[in-house]
Parts: sequence; structure tokens; C-alpha cells
Amino acid sequence: IPEGYSGPLYAEICPRSFSVLVRPGLRLNQIRFRRGQAVLDDAALRALHAESPLVDGAAVIQEGLGFSVDLRPETGDLVGYRAKPHTGLIDLDRLDHYDPAEFWEEVRTARGRIVLDPGAFYILVSREAVHIPPAYAAEMAPYLAMVGEFRVHYAGFFDPGFGHDAAGGAGARGVLEVRCHEAPFVLEHGQVVGRLVYERMAETPTHLYGAGIASNYQGQGLKLSKHFKNPA
Repeated sequence: IPEGYSGPLYAEICPRSFSVLVRPGLRLNQIRFRRGQAVLDDAALRALHAESPLVDGAAVIQEGLGFSVDLRPETGDLVGYRAKPHTGLIDLDRLDHYDPAEFWEEVRTARGRIVLDPGAFYILVSREAVHIPPAYAAEMAPYLAMVGEFRVHYAGFFDPGFGHDAAGGAGARGVLEVRCHEAPFVLEHGQVVGRLVYERMAETPTHLYGAGIASNYQGQGLKLSKHFKNPA
């Protein structure tokens, strides 16, 4: 978008897993404006982690904060969901409405590893509990070694306050939306699959993610979008 532009914006919407119904006025995406160099380099990220821990364990910092996949849950063997290939329509105005079993297959393993099928779409969860301090935001980016194997940053934006104690959080797992590319891919517990790139906000927001606004993912682990009922 060129400097000084005034006019409408356009977005191409291409559903890949489910057919969806949209209406005028429905919010489908967001835009972020950056002024100057907002991205934290690794030195600044280490300093921020020392001041306000960004993950609940050791921080892997290399062009962002690395995160890995959790395939050994503390209880049970449910590690994710895989989208079914032929399903009904999803009305994006309907919240807490759809039965997950009609749209998703459960992915279970007791071995700490799964095989991603080509073209399939998965919901997984990070092993790390993430914190986004109120004066920062973050964006999910691919881990360079994984480029070409699968894409893991469909749910890419982390708002100020995500998982942070100032917003009523105690660390929150990142929900990973993963689509495998051309070949089957073996994914193992603890494998680094992406990185969070932190950015400074121009100022601390008035409302933080999760602070009294019923944010869908605050404090959660593995979780589907707000359109689906919580699995029994």
C-alpha cells in the first residue's frame, strides 16, 4: 500500500479446508501498521526475555523466539486435529455452534510422533507456554529449516497480553495451524517448527488480549476456533 493512499482495500479469500459463509461487515483479517524499525533483533529479544520471561522454559532465540510442537501431552494421547476432506458449510457468524466431530478427525499418538499427510490441514499446539508483554506484539514465522516441507503460520498474529499475567494469563500455548506440502512428513515431539518475531508497539494498548474480553485462546492449550463447540 503506497504512502498517502486513500481508498478501499481488497483481499482474495480462498478457503482450503471448509466451505464458509460470509456476510457484509464480517471481520476476516486485520492490518498492522509499522512505523520505523519495530522488530526486535536477537539481542533485544534476549534482554526482553531476561526482564520478562517469554516462555516457560529455555528460550531458543535465533531470528526470533523458536517454538516446538507438543506431541506428548501430560494427560491422554490427543495431540491435534486433522480437517476432514468433505464436510458441510461453516457460517462464520455462528460461534460455539458446530460439532467438531463433523469437521475434524482426532490425531492421537502415544509415541511422540505423527506423520503429516500431503495436503492435509492440522491443528496442533506448541510445547512452550508463550508470553507476549503488553507493550509488544508478535507474529508467527516459519522456521527456515522447515521451509518447503510444511507451512505452520496460518494463525500468525499474537496480540499484546497473550498469555501474560497482566492480562490474566499464566502463559498460553500457541495453537499451530499446519498444512503439509507435497510429501509425507514425520513430526516428532519437541521439534522446532516455527519462530515468533516480536515487535514493539507504539504504545501500550488500552485493552489487552484476554483481559475481560473473552479472548478465545487465552490460557488454553490445544483448541479449535471459536466456531466449534468444546469437545466433550
